[in-house]
Amino acid sequence: MRISNLPRGRALIAGIGLGSVLALCPQVWAETPSANSATAIPAPGVMMQQQSFAPLVKKVLPAVVNISVTEGAGGGKADRMSEQMPQEGFRHSPFDEMLRRFFEQQGQNDPFDQENPLDEGGVKRIALGSGFIVDADGHIVTNNHVVGDASKVEVTLQSGDKYTAKIVGRDSRTDLALLKIDAGKPLPYVTLGDSDAAQIGDWVVAVGNPFGLGGSVTTGIISARGRDIHTGQFDDFLQIDAPINRGNSGGPTFNLNGQVIGINTAIYSPNGGSVGIGFAVPSNVAKTVVASLEKSGKVERGWLGVQIQEVTPAIASNLGLKTDHGALVAVVTPNSPGGAAGLKQGDVILAFNGHEITKMRDLPREVAATNPGSNSALTVWRDGKETQLSVKLGEMPANPRVASASGGDDNQPSESHADAMGLHLAPLNGELRSELHLGRDTRGVLITGVDNGSLADNLGLSRGDVIVAINQQPIGSPREAADRLREIANSPNKSALLLLNRHGVTQYLGVELSKDRG
Repeated sequence: MRISNLPRGRALIAGIGLGSVLALCPQVWAETPSANSATAIPAPGVMMQQQSFAPLVKKVLPAVVNISVTEGAGGGKADRMSEQMPQEGFRHSPFDEMLRRFFEQQGQNDPFDQENPLDEGGVKRIALGSGFIVDADGHIVTNNHVVGDASKVEVTLQSGDKYTAKIVGRDSRTDLALLKIDAGKPLPYVTLGDSDAAQIGDWVVAVGNPFGLGGSVTTGIISARGRDIHTGQFDDFLQIDAPINRGNSGGPTFNLNGQVIGINTAIYSPNGGSVGIGFAVPSNVAKTVVASLEKSGKVERGWLGVQIQEVTPAIASNLGLKTDHGALVAVVTPNSPGGAAGLKQGDVILAFNGHEITKMRDLPREVAATNPGSNSALTVWRDGKETQLSVKLGEMPANPRVASASGGDDNQPSESHADAMGLHLAPLNGELRSELHLGRDTRGVLITGVDNGSLADNLGLSRGDVIVAINQQPIGSPREAADRLREIANSPNKSALLLLNRHGVTQYLGVELSKDRG
């Protein structure tokens, strides 16, 4: 099983991606009406007891477009979505032959024929996706991964008219892009609705224009909200069960009022085809991004400059918190807004500008939605009580640097190895840092081995982990770490908060220790 974006190129599994055309999948297709409306498409007021989605589709379909991306023969970097997918799904299956015949009947070449990958002049035509027009001037919303590393983007309307599009701006963090075409006339368009009003169980209609073949329409319901599919810190997807296949990426998902509430972006699939689990960027996320892209070609986001992690029940108990809400600060980036405000490693951020941080991922969204340079209020849990801090946010850099935990220097003499709780500990020196690809400022003691079945093994500690601190106290030697662990194991509480560096990532681990068995 994998979650994958709807990629470009031959990654399409033919019999699934065009199943509707070949009558292989139960999808609904609609005729393409003329696209001559110059005003916003009105809401059709479709009722739940309706027998047909045709009135809605007729209104919205003219604003849905096909997007074709061209790259030079040398190609650009493969986008992060297409790299995740197999490139030869059903390459020699009967589906390929059916596709080939279909395109021949349409007077077209198979756009995914890898045996003839180059167009005239040695130009490679890759990928087709979908998008939708959001104003009469010709601004078009699609996915960032559809645009990829394009040297040329061509947009085809439902009427068949084609235009070269300008890339106004792109935002990789939300996988959205804004294009602009000049049609010389007002174009039909759709409006972004309120995705926060969408509820689980609501009917939705997903529309796309894949492969330049005309509009495809599928229906379903919202299956879930706020899905995190681990593609980035701003994941907040609507999950829908309307089939969205490759080539539909970047297309809109409509509510029954004809408003866009999502942009189709990814599918969960064991084989590359739709299995009824699709993910769409909520329209309320898109509104802010699109407005910023249109204004400046980029999205400006607030930046705090901390590395955070979830507060587990064990961590909450150790820190004296009544609930496991909040975002635990694992690292404070040097010279960052958070550092300047006085945030410390081990702080738990409970609220930002009065908004409660229930889950860790709430914090980056709140911060990113705040303008750089704004003064913001933080409620922080520190030393068993709440503390109020004020921070002036910076602007999120393209590649935020995350600092490692700091400590002493490399010239301190090494101490002997030590064992505790099934852990085998060694001093961390420059040679080991290089071997483990750790930063020079990484401090602590190295776990060189873990006994099978030991307490340490059961706690999830692993060879290669670096113990940076125990209960917020930095660790300087293997002997110090072993003594500290034994002391906690023999105490009434037996609760420890370990700060670890795992493969260069600093994180906390809350554990319950028992008396050392060896």
